Amino acid sequence: MTAFTRRSLGTLALTATAATAALTACGGGSGSGSSDGSTELSLWMPTQEDAQGEAISALIDAFEKANPGITVTLEQRSVDDHKTAMRQAAGTDLVPDIYWYWEGSGLGGELIDVGMSKDLSDVYAEKGWEERFTPASLAGITQYGGFHGVPWTLQGEGLYYSKELFEQAGVTEEPTTYEELVGAAEKLLAAGITPIEFGGTVNWHVMRLLDSLLETTCGAELADSLNTGDGDWSAEPAVTEAFTELKTWGDTYFNEGYMGISNDDSSQLFFSGQAAMALEGTWFNASVVANGMDPATLGVFPFPTGTDRLYGFGEAFYVSETTEKIDAAVAFLDFLTSAEGQEIAGTAWGAISVNKDVPVDESNPLNTRWAEIFEASDAGMYTNNDQNFSTAATTEFWRIQNSVLTGEIAPGDAGAEFQAFRAQNG
Repeated sequence: MTAFTRRSLGTLALTATAATAALTACGGGSGSGSSDGSTELSLWMPTQEDAQGEAISALIDAFEKANPGITVTLEQRSVDDHKTAMRQAAGTDLVPDIYWYWEGSGLGGELIDVGMSKDLSDVYAEKGWEERFTPASLAGITQYGGFHGVPWTLQGEGLYYSKELFEQAGVTEEPTTYEELVGAAEKLLAAGITPIEFGGTVNWHVMRLLDSLLETTCGAELADSLNTGDGDWSAEPAVTEAFTELKTWGDTYFNEGYMGISNDDSSQLFFSGQAAMALEGTWFNASVVANGMDPATLGVFPFPTGTDRLYGFGEAFYVSETTEKIDAAVAFLDFLTSAEGQEIAGTAWGAISVNKDVPVDESNPLNTRWAEIFEASDAGMYTNNDQNFSTAATTEFWRIQNSVLTGEIAPGDAGAEFQAFRAQNG
């Protein structure tokens, strides 16, 4: 990876006394246990949705019952606060024993670069974990060299849609090309139906569309050069085309007021039948059920980029390099990813288990559909850019994305602005 995608956290971690003080009560990485022989594992995760919260609580309860003397203390924060907390803890004794984080060079790799994650190669050999996981999910763990963390999810992302609203608008087939997708959006708009919902306040929600548009206009090779290599964003007409398409979607096909609401708020438009499509991932299968929808009334298809690559990413549980509770941490991760643990987790986090011996839960037809999509996708994956870029580059990428949507930056200037930032901060 190049310097601008795998940068040290030294300039990003907050070191002010006030910042580290906020984490003092949260750290748990040091010390091997209490004087009575018990062990307390600290676990950090983003705040879990209802089904996920119930599942992680059930997993912890089952593990603690099977392992007397080990307790797991879970701390949850919002997505952005979780990222901030991890960066603040870097290089201190406040790190948790285990942390949940995304994979990719710009997120998981960023923490690995500064020594936050323990290489578990010896554990994989001892436990036979390499044989437990699907090859696709294991690729995210080995991408940094060695074995960092254990796979938790392999998420595919695509366009969920209401079959009823598609039918009302006269859309009779799932779009298989970008032109057909735009045509479907036009038909929905003509029928008085909001084609697609987004929440702009979290930045990464709209970014999913921009990522997919870049894959569409640039093609796989150029997109990889731009996103994870040393491609020149200012020199490619396909970049301007992608930003132009983004502006068109924002002006024409998004829900009104999208820049002022979150993804959770915009999802309610889909759940209530006020928007026809949502660009979401395999975790959404459980969300639609939790929000009272019948999954049989929905469909899902990959964003039709023309490259045949699937949009998606992996998530993992990592063991902190500084923990002195490695045996307890390994026991917990072994349980989480075992067949028993995966049965408890169910489909709360995704449609397909990372444990290759766990069958697809066919009670939700969307799970079966995703299994078909994964099986048909043999061209690889392209990943969310907030996992490709450094934190600083991601922030700039979002600023430019939002400025194009609001009209402050012309689509033709977006690539040059991003390239200028990369050149200055590379």
